[in-house]
Amino acid sequence: MSDYKKIETAGAPKAIGPYSQAIVAAPLIFVSGQLPLDPTSGKMVEANIETQIKRVFDNIEAILKASGSSFENVVRYEIFLIDLNHFAIVNEECSKRFKQLTLPARQTVQVARLPLDALVEISCIASQV
Repeated sequence: MSDYKKIETAGAPKAIGPYSQAIVAAPLIFVSGQLPLDPTSGKMVEANIETQIKRVFDNIEAILKASGSSFENVVRYEIFLIDLNHFAIVNEECSKRFKQLTLPARQTVQVARLPLDALVEISCIASQV
């Protein structure tokens, strides 16, 4: 485990369990599932999908930046939704964040419930710059 590097930034919420915000196992960065928590207060943002998906992506962006990477280097991401009716709204935000010519691989799954009753959670794997 000594070849792994823990990523921790105040720009994203602290982990709410026994895990790291992200781990670098060069040349890859593994970002833990991010919830729509405000990094300053640690509280859930407004309970609508538009606000929550933006907050989740802002949290991921802060973690990627802290690890020396960006959305351009994401190779795969996973979206967990409690309601697949939000799929189009989520896709709209994804298209704003992922603008590279070769888009990352992705999966989207509807789940029964997420921690803290969030509407969305996203994790990703990125390469180092």
